[in-house]
Amino acid sequence: STPIEVRKRMLARLVRHVGPGLHLSEHLHGHGTEIFEHARKLGCEGIVSKRVGSRYVSGRADNWIKVKNPASPAMLRVDDGTW
Repeated sequence: STPIEVRKRMLARLVRHVGPGLHLSEHLHGHGTEIFEHARKLGCEGIVSKRVGSRYVSGRADNWIKVKNPASPAMLRVDDGTW
């Protein structure tokens, strides 16, 4: 299996010219608490942290973690039954 940083570079090349409607999330390096705080201030739903060099594993794995922002607009949505 290929490390995440190699997979991200390959994906970036694949989606480079696809046009609007598809956006590759930027890969940030740093302290998770600082990155999460910035995401929280922007109103993001949360962040996913993946260990550098980690390999793809189907299902849950110990090399990544999702941290949700319970105050984000996405988390506060209420289903009123309308579409």
